[in-house]
Amino acid sequence: MMNRIIFIFISIVSALSLFQCSPAGGNATGTEYMPDMVHSVAYEPNVNSYYYYHTWGTSAEIAKLSAPRFPVKGSIARGGISISDSAHAAMYTGSLSSNAIHTPVNGSVNYYYGNTEEERLRASREITTNKVKLTTAGLNEGKLLYNIYCGICHGEKGDGAGYLVRDDGGKYPAQPANFLKDEFIAASEGRFYHGIMYGKNMMGAYADKLSYNERWNVIHYIRSLQAASKNLKYSESENTFSGSQAVLDAAKLAAAATAPVVNVKK
Repeated sequence: MMNRIIFIFISIVSALSLFQCSPAGGNATGTEYMPDMVHSVAYEPNVNSYYYYHTWGTSAEIAKLSAPRFPVKGSIARGGISISDSAHAAMYTGSLSSNAIHTPVNGSVNYYYGNTEEERLRASREITTNKVKLTTAGLNEGKLLYNIYCGICHGEKGDGAGYLVRDDGGKYPAQPANFLKDEFIAASEGRFYHGIMYGKNMMGAYADKLSYNERWNVIHYIRSLQAASKNLKYSESENTFSGSQAVLDAAKLAAAATAPVVNVKK
């Protein structure tokens, strides 16, 4: 009798052991102990397959219940603004703002120029003024951000001699732009803004690092560096740089004289 009990016990243990070692295949992971400890009962986003132990629905529901869906009609994105009435529309178009443009809370403003050489030239032609008012606070912010994102390559003085290029023999084979050259003094604000949005050559884009106002304040600070190199003023209280047509004309002439000559075959 005892031998029979031992035989039955060994048989049961052996059968259970073999059952627990059943191989996984397809979407099945094999036999699992307490599967809810491994698989979420709730629907999960970004999954490629349907968990077969879910018995309360079908695999056809997974795309409907876990995939991204459109926002509720009439909802407003965070940092956005409703244009349901004329007052909101006026704020959106900038007619109520001191700098003639409304900046959403999240700092995002559309930029209607593509990442091509033709679009860069178009932006340089069409964007000729800074869209943010020149203030002392803005210049201070521009200086801070410039030293963080720009000065490491373009230099604290804007002379293209940042520490990533200057120290220890330099890390980059290409010389960054020297903003103190006449070419950049004569350049429009659009050239700088487009470069921040998309980058240029080895420089990457900074559109995701700087908000709308921050980009323009950085450009203000670059202009202040250029003004200092010409012994001019560029501040909230005094601006002899932007109003100096003689300096601008001289810079344009110097830039044209040093520009490469392109031979066009007739």
